[in-house]
Amino acid sequence: MNVVTISRQLGSLGFEIGQALAARMGYKLVYRELINQAAIRAGAPEVALVMIDELNLLGICPSPEHCQAYIRAVDGVLHELADQGEVVIVGRGGQLVLKDHPEAVHVRIIAPLEVRVIRVAANRKVTPIAALAQIQASDRSRRLYFQKFYQTNWDDPALYDLTINTAWIEIETAVEMVCQILALPRRESAKKKPIEDTPA
Repeated sequence: MNVVTISRQLGSLGFEIGQALAARMGYKLVYRELINQAAIRAGAPEVALVMIDELNLLGICPSPEHCQAYIRAVDGVLHELADQGEVVIVGRGGQLVLKDHPEAVHVRIIAPLEVRVIRVAANRKVTPIAALAQIQASDRSRRLYFQKFYQTNWDDPALYDLTINTAWIEIETAVEMVCQILALPRRESAKKKPIEDTPA
């Protein structure tokens, strides 16, 4: 398996884990440049400015057509990157777009709210109240993104192969956990296998 998608909460260290994983594996890390590529393909650079902002409202688009073109472009770029392999994709619904990709592992990075508040406050040099507001806005934005464009719950655990809580798991340990999954032999996805009846 040589494609990793990472979904993360603000303040969960998900981006840092993606960086460390890509460095260890020698993989390409894709984040904001993906958004720019997709916006250019969609002919909607205005959308890129909206989407790049972690705290955007996601309802702000030049037009519904531009938004749909943007999503199609993102999907296309994600598939191209996955087909090239050796890539870590952070965000943009990779776990959904690539859910059936045979080489993809989907990772979710989370942390308790109180831990996230402390991290965001320290990292962005803001008060805990401001950090909480930013986290709530970010969570709302990501949740809306999935509902609006994929009609899916961002928090659905079935979307992920591995969920890591970084309240006590360090970045290096999280990277090691993902590497262990990547080292497993390739196998047909269990979700594609028919369910067999067991004898009564």
